Amino acid sequence: MRAAYASAFDADNPLAALTVGERPEPTHPQDDWVTVQVRASSLNHHDLWSLRGVGLTGDQLPMILGCDAVGEDPEGNHVVIYPVVPTPGDPRGMSILSEHFPGTFAERVAVPRMNLLPLPAGLSVTDAACLPTAWLTAWRMLTTKGRADEAESVLVQGAGGGVATAAVALGHALGKRVYATSRDAAKRDRITELGATALEPGARLPERVDLVIETVGAATFDHSLKSAAPGARIVVSGATAGHEPKVNLRRVFAMQLEILGTSMGTPGELTELLAFCAEHEVRPVVDSVVPFSRVEEAFARLNSGDVFGKVVIDHSV
Repeated sequence: MRAAYASAFDADNPLAALTVGERPEPTHPQDDWVTVQVRASSLNHHDLWSLRGVGLTGDQLPMILGCDAVGEDPEGNHVVIYPVVPTPGDPRGMSILSEHFPGTFAERVAVPRMNLLPLPAGLSVTDAACLPTAWLTAWRMLTTKGRADEAESVLVQGAGGGVATAAVALGHALGKRVYATSRDAAKRDRITELGATALEPGARLPERVDLVIETVGAATFDHSLKSAAPGARIVVSGATAGHEPKVNLRRVFAMQLEILGTSMGTPGELTELLAFCAEHEVRPVVDSVVPFSRVEEAFARLNSGDVFGKVVIDHSV
């Protein structure tokens, strides 16, 4: 079957480590695993980090990339794949597809049957393929960790990427006042269209917020602290611009701030997200849809840094 996989590592030019070609059919590590025919998938920065050698070792190569997908189960049902799988031997006890087990950038992928969730009516295959990683992470940041039900205002740092853009759209759909930063003027215009007040990085907010969504890291963390209201939650799921920020601890304890780390989410949270998007007609922001026959272009698009929202791969062409 055709697949896109890491055949090597290249920290400086991850695209050079990507190969598209034939790979063996999926195997089932346990009896409760099934094979899914992939219809659509979407890229995450995790895929580029894998090509750089982060999270993988040489003896795991070649590794089919991809975490997110929608497909058809053996009975012909349309299903959304929850990408976190139990992994004995991993220190976390789990991993996401494309770490220890082949990922979704292939014609077919094997997953535990319990990882298959029904595709809700009203959600397209393309839209649902965006949700299991970036949008699920944003949903968990806002709801479970950030307790958005207790918040009136939200700051999203670095909107434009998958998680941050999802947080803007979901925060607005949840009825919150959303502020979002971006260095790019064109992206700020698009953020405004999603219902947020768009600001340049480091700009003073009209108010201190109850919840900060932080995926940037060192470049924005001081601004996140200064923008937080007393008792606010700063939820962190990434550090694309530095993972060792200076933290003013006096502000943390004086303002009684909570700094919370998270990644991904549970199957139950993904079920909630799917239902929320279907019921409230929230649709993922899709940067582009690329046919699998040009999957290299999808990786190049993500690697360019110019994306706004998700890059989706159509496996039918």
